[in-house]
Formats: sequence, structure tokens, C-alpha cells
Amino acid sequence: MHHEVAVRQTLGVTESSDIKQRTLGAGAYGRIGLHFYDAGVLGLTNRLVWGCSSRAILEWYQANITDNHLDVGVGTGYFLDRVAFSTASPRLGLMDLNGNSLTHTARRLIRYSPEMYRADVLAPIAVPIDNFDSIGLNYLLHCLPGPMESKAVAFDSLRPLLRPGGTLFGGTVLRHGVNVPIHSRGLMRLYNSMGLFGNDRDSLSGLQSALEARFEDVRIETHRCVALFRARAAA
Repeated sequence: MHHEVAVRQTLGVTESSDIKQRTLGAGAYGRIGLHFYDAGVLGLTNRLVWGCSSRAILEWYQANITDNHLDVGVGTGYFLDRVAFSTASPRLGLMDLNGNSLTHTARRLIRYSPEMYRADVLAPIAVPIDNFDSIGLNYLLHCLPGPMESKAVAFDSLRPLLRPGGTLFGGTVLRHGVNVPIHSRGLMRLYNSMGLFGNDRDSLSGLQSALEARFEDVRIETHRCVALFRARAAA
């Protein structure tokens, strides 16, 4: 059976030069790159370069996801495709600036009839959306430009979409305050020079401070240069 994937709500995305640069810079999420992302990045780079296996990230997802979940920066939907929801019909939202990622992931998860939102998390999200019990931001922060103080605008944009007591969680590759092997530093420099990463100034302390300023019960686990984080909205 052929399934059509439609964007249920398209949020206002202004075509500023910064947005165009970020969209074009996400080469790994082009139509061709998406087909190799799972094997290349999630299968090899996570474990061999960043030092955090995709199994560990999946376990983090499983421990924190709910049946009323919004995923932001969806990539290929790899973890959402493998996580075990407690119901066969969860409410699943997908949010990304990259239309290719949204369409690819929505097709992969068509069994859940996902809601799709094209939005820039570094700007206020103006269109009303029913709140979620959990929001995931996996491998999004290290792709955003600027220092952690600037990236934390994403937390401010998403926090209104989280129900009281809800959980925001995810993972990010850090440059400072964590164990970054020599071979990892080389690839990180290359990705930053290409515009794929923007984590030259990202630190563990900066991430912790940004989360603690906005949420409660902040927990961060480090796996080499990857930080898996979780925080709860005030009840």
C-alpha cells in the first residue's frame, strides 16, 4: 500500500542567510546522505570516534521517552524506529528545519501517523501545538551555531511545548570538559570547518548551566565526548 506523508502544520520559517547556511551545511541529511547515515554515523562513528555506542543512546531514549513525544532534529528516525512505546498508538511529533529529514523519518514511522512540524528552534515557535510529555533533542545541539548560551535559545523555544513535569532529553557531542581522543579532535575540526558541526566552544559545564537555568532534576552522563542529558520541567 502506498502511503502519502503530509506536513500537518508548517511553522513559519524565514529564509534568512543563517537558516540557509545551516540547511545547506547539513550535508549528511540530504536525500542521498540520509540513506548512509544509519550505517556510517550511527553504526561506526558513534562507537569508534565519539565513544558512545548507538545502543547506549537507544537505552537513553527508552528510559526517557513517553507515549506523547516530540522529537526535534529527527535525523533518520533511527532511534524512534527501534524504541518500544508502551502503546501501539503513541502521539509522535517530528520537528526539523530540514524537509528531507522530516519526510524521510515520517515515512519510516508511518505506522504511528506522526505529526510533522518544519521549524527553526532558534526562533520562537508561534503556532499553537498541544504539549508533549517528552521532547528529544538527539545530536542537534552540536550542529547549531554559536556558543552554548546561543544554542540554549532552543531550550527556550521548546520549553513551552513541554507539559509540567515533562522530560527533555537528548545527546550532544562536546569539545570541552569531556574526554576527546586525538582522532576524535581531528574529525571534529573537519566537521566544524565544513559547517556540519558548530561545537568548537561547547563544554560540559556550559550544557549543565544552560539546562539548570531552565529545568529541574538535571542529569548528564558522559560517554567519551558525548553527553547524554535529561531534565524535567517544573511541575
